[in-house]
Amino acid sequence: MHLENDRPFADAARRSDLGRLKIVSEGAPAIRRMPDGTVKQVGPLTDTRVWTVPGRAHRPLAAPRDEPRPLASGDHDRLCAFCAGRYLETTPEKTRLVGTDFAELRHVPAGELFDTVAEFRRFANLFEIVSAEYWRENHGFRQPAAVVEWAQRYLSTPEGRAHLESLAAIRAASSGEHVSLEEAALDLLGGSHDVIVARRHVVDGATSDDRLASSGTLTPDEHAAYIAYTVRSLAEIQVAQPHAAYVAVFQNWLRPAGASFEHLHKQLVAVDEHGPQVDHELRLLSHDRALYQHEIADLAVEQGLVVAATEGAVAFAGVGHRYPAFEVYSTSSANLPQEHSAAGIRAVSDLVHALHAATGPLVPTNEEWHYRPPGAPWPMPWRVVLKWRISNPAGFEGGTKIYVNTIDPWELRRRAVASLTALRDAGAIAPDIRIGDECTPADAHLRYAEAARDADDT
Repeated sequence: MHLENDRPFADAARRSDLGRLKIVSEGAPAIRRMPDGTVKQVGPLTDTRVWTVPGRAHRPLAAPRDEPRPLASGDHDRLCAFCAGRYLETTPEKTRLVGTDFAELRHVPAGELFDTVAEFRRFANLFEIVSAEYWRENHGFRQPAAVVEWAQRYLSTPEGRAHLESLAAIRAASSGEHVSLEEAALDLLGGSHDVIVARRHVVDGATSDDRLASSGTLTPDEHAAYIAYTVRSLAEIQVAQPHAAYVAVFQNWLRPAGASFEHLHKQLVAVDEHGPQVDHELRLLSHDRALYQHEIADLAVEQGLVVAATEGAVAFAGVGHRYPAFEVYSTSSANLPQEHSAAGIRAVSDLVHALHAATGPLVPTNEEWHYRPPGAPWPMPWRVVLKWRISNPAGFEGGTKIYVNTIDPWELRRRAVASLTALRDAGAIAPDIRIGDECTPADAHLRYAEAARDADDT
């Protein structure tokens, strides 16, 4: 398999001819329980060393919170800048989904923002991680004609001009740099760091502000629309920013996990490099194309860490993570999320939704998407990692690079299976999810490399 843009990846692989670079291959098993009950782990893809010490797993999972505040009439959609009553506090919308069929509307004018209610909406982050200026100054990127025309249309109405003037003033006050309104408009509309925001801040009918609406409080159909919308947005950003090597997709839930607002949202950030972890995995893949099958899926089956499965995806209790973590792998032969069929995306969504529901809305979490970069020469599966941010690495971890994870993978799996079973019985998650011992080794068969193997055979 050869791709036109594979040179950086091939060079990265050639830089290491020392084998698979795995601590496991040097004698330490990926996971083992010591005689005193301590569980020691080594991340199969990261070499991260993790210990779980007996007795620490019973600490509370939910982060400390302020006293709940009662909600008055009308408060539920005005709690933060992402709420449905405050559409003008975010940048102009690229798209929104409306109605029970999640119909997509593009470039809604400022004067029509409140004519419909967005179930999900996508817009540029007002304070980008990688800014429009970065792409302009470092890569010579200029906004395409379609963005220029959209900016002109938006500025041509009094509502749109006032909206952009207020946002440009906020940016100027933050950066100390003032640019023309026309230039600010292009940056605000054509950025490559997008946010996808769900409608609810709190669940419908909430009477206090602690009844937060998380991924797990969505219905399976709502969550499927959310995931599919994110997949489409990922593909659009990859096309719109030709200098991007990768688009990072993630969700920070609650402030201890890095969220600025406790309102459900995902972020997509285009970057011009793919990062050291992808480099490391490509070096491993250069020696073993079936890396994820051998080191993740087979290990999970061997150690009894398969949590749940659908027709198209499988969830494991992850080994070697700094925090308790679930790993959801697509079992499709597709690699990039947008290469998956609608059924394949739904299969991943149902498991991710179920694990969020089992986690609960008061546990800080990070959701991370991993997939093959478009220019990579070797296949990689689409996987979503859900981490419980229930502890803070401190001096011990900094000094030893041994991380203390309070819940070992076996206990994480036990908790998840119990919660998922109760949720399925209550009709709160997809009914066709297989849970725990209902799963078989066949559910953990990853097909991501089959197309490449077939091509090699021919």
